Amino acid sequence: MKLRVAEVGIGGISGSHIPSWSRMEDVELVAICDIRPEKMDRFDGKITARKYTDFDEMLEKETFDILDITLPTYMHADFAVKALNKGIHVVTEKPISLKRDDVARVYDAAEKNNRFFMVAHVLRFWPEYMYLKDCMDTGRFGKLVSGTMTRIGSIPRASWDNWMQDPERSGMVPFDLHIHDLDFLIYTMGKPQIDHLYHAMDYMHVIYKFGDVPVACESAWFHAPIQFRANFRFQFEKAVLDFDGSKLRISKDDWTTEEFGQNSGVDENNYVPTTNGYYNELRYFADCVKNGTKPEIMKPWELEAVLDTIAVIQAAK
Repeated sequence: MKLRVAEVGIGGISGSHIPSWSRMEDVELVAICDIRPEKMDRFDGKITARKYTDFDEMLEKETFDILDITLPTYMHADFAVKALNKGIHVVTEKPISLKRDDVARVYDAAEKNNRFFMVAHVLRFWPEYMYLKDCMDTGRFGKLVSGTMTRIGSIPRASWDNWMQDPERSGMVPFDLHIHDLDFLIYTMGKPQIDHLYHAMDYMHVIYKFGDVPVACESAWFHAPIQFRANFRFQFEKAVLDFDGSKLRISKDDWTTEEFGQNSGVDENNYVPTTNGYYNELRYFADCVKNGTKPEIMKPWELEAVLDTIAVIQAAK
C-alpha cells in the first residue's frame, strides 16, 4: 500500500519537494494546497494530486499519512500542530519556527498523538556534507583543524506578500540562509561558542569555536543580482575538503587529489539549489513512517541550540 502525502505551500521550495515525492514508487501525492491557484496550476500534467486553496478543507476531505509543510517560516509550527493533532505525520521545511518554545510545542503534539515529526534541514542529507560529517566522525584524515562556510545570494524579491523581507515573518538572513550552516555544525560538532560576530543589514560574519576548532561562516542577502552560492572548506590534519557548490575536491597531504559531486546548480529563480538532498530527506522520513521508526537523525535539543545561537546573533545586531 502506498504512503499518501499532501503538501501545503506551493512556493519556490515545493519545486524541489514535489518532484522528489513523485519519484517514489511507494508514495502517492494525493493533494496540494495553496491560497494562490496559479502556483498549483504549474504542476498540471505533471502530478494528479487534487488541488485546494483552503488547508482546513483539505484536512476534512482528504485522507493522508504525511503532511509536507513548505509554507512561509512563521506558519510552520501552527500547521504542524494542527496536522499532528489530526493523527498525521509531519515533515516541514526549515526552520521549525522563529520561536524557541515552538520546539517543545510541536514535539509534544507529535508524542501525544504517537506521530512522527521532522524538520527538513537538507544539509544533513546533502551528499557532500554527509561526506564531510563522515570524515569528522571517522577521523579519516585526522583531526579537524578549521573550517569556513559561505552562503550568499540576492535578497529574495518574489515571495508571497513579500514575507521573506519581513523580519517578523522570515527572520531574514540568520533564519533563511545561515541556519543551514549553523544546523549542520551543531549536528556534527555540538553547540558552539561565538568567538567573533559582525551582523549589519543583511550581511553577517561569525566565527564559532567548537573546543579548539574555529569555523568561520559568512551569509548575506545582497541588494544586487548576485548568483546564489554555498560552499565550504574544512582543513584536517591530512587533507583539505573544498566544496565549491558543485564539486567536492579532496586535497591530501601526499599531494594527491580526489573529486566527486553532483554538478548541482540553482533553480530558475537563481535561489533554490538543485540537489538530490531534497529527495534524500523526504525518502528518509517516508521510510521512517513506513517502518514505524522514529526519525532519530534530528534531536529537539539541536533545534533549540540553533534557535538559542541565532537569538544571540540577532541580539548583537
